[in-house]
Amino acid sequence: MAERNGKILVKSSIKDEGLIEIRRRQIVEGAMKLFKEKGFHRATTREIAKAAGFSIGTLYEYIRTKEDVLYLVCDNIYHQVIQRLSHISASSGTIEELKEAIGQYFILIDSMVDEFTIMYQETKTLPKEAQSYVLKKELEMVSIFEKILKACVQSGSLKVTDKEVFLAANHIVVQGQAWAFRKWALHKHFTIKEYTIAQTKMCLSGILHFKE
Repeated sequence: MAERNGKILVKSSIKDEGLIEIRRRQIVEGAMKLFKEKGFHRATTREIAKAAGFSIGTLYEYIRTKEDVLYLVCDNIYHQVIQRLSHISASSGTIEELKEAIGQYFILIDSMVDEFTIMYQETKTLPKEAQSYVLKKELEMVSIFEKILKACVQSGSLKVTDKEVFLAANHIVVQGQAWAFRKWALHKHFTIKEYTIAQTKMCLSGILHFKE
């Protein structure tokens, strides 16, 4: 498995990168519906091709294995997170900026519940090298919140250690993902807006009132 620009290189016999992106988006969309209905292991590449509107031959022009679809789902998740949070500057170091980042991240997860759930359910089935790639991307997502939290520390908005910043960043990422994994129970009591407000309040309360 090779990487380029931080992304997995899924082999394709097509040279047109624009077309590859379009077709792979169709493959991911079709596969996600299928995985949700049947599960990853029960779904076949032929069924994925049909769900995407392709022949099996056309499918193999863009991916080589069923696991390739999981790689594409993984990359799409982290691309969306980075894109959603890229407009938030970590330079001002305000609590409002941190709140905005948390809100944007939680909204994104709500729009990608199936992708997050399937990705983490099936990561254990991937080869070790691929698992390492997923975990690396996970830490890159945590680092986005680390940068924002560190900016808050530098501005004086927060007073915590680097170790506590890392813990808080992980907490934010995990609580966002909890909406995907536990939405079946949480949505009976919270809208995504209410959940975001509650989790943000709990997170900030823990950080602001931390004592040695």
